[in-house]
Amino acid sequence: HGLVRDGQGRKMSKSLGNGIDPLEIIDQYGADALRFTLVTGNSPGNDIRFSVEKVESNRNFCNKIWNASRFVLMNLTVPDFTLPETLSLEDKWILHRYNELVREVTDNLDRFELGVAADKLYSFIWDSFCDWYIELCKPRLGADADPAASEQAQRVLGHVLTGVMQLLHPFMPYITEQVWQGLKGADSSIMVSPWPPHDEKLCFA
Repeated sequence: HGLVRDGQGRKMSKSLGNGIDPLEIIDQYGADALRFTLVTGNSPGNDIRFSVEKVESNRNFCNKIWNASRFVLMNLTVPDFTLPETLSLEDKWILHRYNELVREVTDNLDRFELGVAADKLYSFIWDSFCDWYIELCKPRLGADADPAASEQAQRVLGHVLTGVMQLLHPFMPYITEQVWQGLKGADSSIMVSPWPPHDEKLCFA
């Protein structure tokens, strides 16, 4: 891996006074945000430029994950996340995209393309899952919603959120473990859970 340089591309040194104390950054923004910053936008062998603005942006990403997870957990009444036999169009869409994410992230990690894998997770979680699928599910989760449609949406939401937390865990171990505990209970840890498999049955046209 390359060097971590300051925002101007200079090597960090005592004489320049441009060093970064990681403990101070962790106290202010969290360890997950710092870890994710050092991985994203990075390719093997190349130096990376560190900036507090990037850490702050990834702290906002952590907040996005936390708020989305809280919403899902608040609306879950199903005992497990077995996928239903009947799926709506938006269910098929998110499951197809999630399934492709599993395949791509697994391939990227096998090739040590950590930055590429992290970027794909960021895009899927923020755009596809949070900004689109959760919003599409809200009418199906309301008090006046059809019970069958509500259960269907809950199972898909739980299935995708569980798998995404497993994929994200190597990069953000703390928030993913916390969300996992809410989904699976305190008697389980995400660290010893099996890696999500790519499923040909979830490849929808």
